[in-house]
Amino acid sequence: MDRERVRARGAEPLYVISVAARMLDLHAQTLRSYEREGLLQPARSRGGVRMYSDDDIDRVRRIRTLVDELGCNLAGVDVILNLMDRIQGLQQKIARLEDELQRERDRHLPAPRPFEGPTER
Repeated sequence: MDRERVRARGAEPLYVISVAARMLDLHAQTLRSYEREGLLQPARSRGGVRMYSDDDIDRVRRIRTLVDELGCNLAGVDVILNLMDRIQGLQQKIARLEDELQRERDRHLPAPRPFEGPTER
């Protein structure tokens, strides 16, 4: 299974707020608070119901770790998560550029010849 399909599946909104809160052992109000603070952007159904994806659940777990284990306040969490997102984007860009560079090398450089070993005299 390719990474894009896995990522897309992780982004699919699956859980209403009560289920997400239960999964995370949090109050639904905590999830609403994270949304108000801009830390989380759950999808909305046509009726306006918040729908959380597996990616959203993972993000809340990261938020909880930063708050509970590292003592960050929500403003600090926002900065850290933005930096983490930026790092991930840059890593993806580096991977794309490395692939492009390799394609260009393959296109312009001759294929390596097999090593024949030392010749005897």
